[in-house]
Amino acid sequence: MNGDLSVVKVNVAGTIFSTIVIDTPETAPYLKLHNEVKVIFKETEVIIGVGDMSGISLRNKITGTVKRIDHDILLSKLTMNTEMGDITSIITSNAVEQLKIKLGTEVTAMIKTNELILSK
Repeated sequence: MNGDLSVVKVNVAGTIFSTIVIDTPETAPYLKLHNEVKVIFKETEVIIGVGDMSGISLRNKITGTVKRIDHDILLSKLTMNTEMGDITSIITSNAVEQLKIKLGTEVTAMIKTNELILSK
């Protein structure tokens, strides 16, 4: 905690996510230990990586397998099957081609700490 900012860690199906919120447990009771919260993020904020991601500073990482690709000229929508359920990412179609992502490809979905939102 630093002033009115808090770093919050949330356990989602065994994966620890971290986020920074402009609140404290005193100003937002849902932030108290062991309370259930929803973790929310935009599909466009999910970064996709293929291969070893251990050297990347992003802490919020989820591995999964691509189960669907909706491919368009500029953007593609990837749906991955993960331990915590399906995760969707929208990335450029060029990136899908460069990373050679196909159905069944194992990928890592990553979300920056400041892109996660918590809700009651």
